[in-house]
Amino acid sequence: MLDIPDTLQLDSRERQEALQHCLEQIQRMGIALPASEPLVLDFGLGQFKRYGLFEFWIANEMQAGYCGKYMFVLDGQACPRHFHHVKHETFFVVRGKLSITLDDDELILDEGHTLAIEPGRMHSFTGIGPTLMLELSIL
Repeated sequence: MLDIPDTLQLDSRERQEALQHCLEQIQRMGIALPASEPLVLDFGLGQFKRYGLFEFWIANEMQAGYCGKYMFVLDGQACPRHFHHVKHETFFVVRGKLSITLDDDELILDEGHTLAIEPGRMHSFTGIGPTLMLELSIL
């Protein structure tokens, strides 16, 4: 079970509006979503349209040491710059396009592209248009 602090998520009214918009976009993409309750994150920054994302967990296999989730960002919406001490993650762009900052490099990931990010590497990403990606990672 995920233990995401409430301070990183949107409040209920704003969450519902944002989630409805997200689900409409993904439906237009023709993508099936897992049955799990999505997370609507603003990372505690209070600027959801600028810094935020939607997470749809597919697998959270803590005992086996891996997880997989869809992450959706709106056009211009970013996941803030951060790094992981242990977590190794791989991004796969399902629909759309991402601008990614990896350490000091700027990359563009088009639909169908994959990027592996090793522990300790600073990274952030921003949607270029509405973008759905799959993240596979170790916990």
